[in-house]
Amino acid sequence: MRKEYDFSKGKRGKFYRQSVELNLPIYLEADVAKFLRELAQAKNIALESIVNDWLRQDIALIGERFPQQTPS
Repeated sequence: MRKEYDFSKGKRGKFYRQSVELNLPIYLEADVAKFLRELAQAKNIALESIVNDWLRQDIALIGERFPQQTPS
């Protein structure tokens, strides 16, 4: 790496897109990933659908127990 870099000709926000939504990668442990892949294959649905459904159910359950912590 260089000791210093010249950003004098750089343009702030050149690649920023306000409407773009950030998708975070989620890393599952091997046993969990295997189970979910097998379940998704058996149900013939996308693995992401299973994970999202489970998370939505958990969020709803948290909302019932702790209404003040439910995300908006």
